[in-house]
Amino acid sequence: MFEFLIHVSTMACLFGLLALSLNLQVGFAGLVNFGHIALFGCGTYGAAIAFANQWGPLAGLLLGGAAAALLALAFARLGRNLGADYWGIATLSIAEILRTFATNEQWLTGGAQGIHGLPMLFGSLPTPWGPLATLALCAVLLAACWALCQRLVNGRYGLALKLLREEPQLASSLGYDLAALRRTPLVISGLIAAVAGFLFAHYATFVGPDQLYSAETFLIWSMLIVGGLGNNLGAVAGAFLMQFLLAYVPFVKDALGLPSEFVAAMRLTLVGGGLLAFLLWRTQGLIPERIGGRHA
Repeated sequence: MFEFLIHVSTMACLFGLLALSLNLQVGFAGLVNFGHIALFGCGTYGAAIAFANQWGPLAGLLLGGAAAALLALAFARLGRNLGADYWGIATLSIAEILRTFATNEQWLTGGAQGIHGLPMLFGSLPTPWGPLATLALCAVLLAACWALCQRLVNGRYGLALKLLREEPQLASSLGYDLAALRRTPLVISGLIAAVAGFLFAHYATFVGPDQLYSAETFLIWSMLIVGGLGNNLGAVAGAFLMQFLLAYVPFVKDALGLPSEFVAAMRLTLVGGGLLAFLLWRTQGLIPERIGGRHA
């Protein structure tokens, strides 16, 4: 049970990083990104390709970060010509194109079988010290990214992002460069997502296209909606709550004597039902956004 808790906590930290990165886009800048999982995939495949070519983990981290930054810039470039809803659909389409590319380009990505055997970052340490060291690293990075996001959104720059979210035409009339306002949070959040992907790749020791289905993006969305859009603490809280709820579904199945099919169905119900329930009855989430020193 102790090792299981370490595993769930590690995954919660990784999803916390993804929730923070998506929150910077949609929660503060109003950029409705349905292809966020592709930025995560840049990190996973950066680690995997570096491993396959024996370049070392640092090269994998840099490769994943560079790919995520380029993809984020491409997303931002699309946003110059498309409305918010069409831009969201375009990001979803790009993510699916990249997943299809990863599935078919076996020479680079391992194809549908993916790339196996990545080393764990602390694999040389005995159990439970190796998993504990991984958890500590993920927790430290989560705290650092939370502090970075807090610093970004609590100053004048954060006010500009909120103005972009609420009144983009007013922001333009006041002299703000809307393209730059969209570009910066996309690149920063892309780098955070790539770091999460790099850590996940070395934690799972396997990278494949099945990890990049759009359902994973909507899982991150559900964490944001449940925790609270526009609140970094809410994003992390939503990630931990959803991850622990999903992790304990098999125990509920065993306790009730239900068939194995119940696990997948219940997880989908938790994601979809939680998303729908909060959208209908508590749109501000568990920890609402703070506006003018008070919660919205």
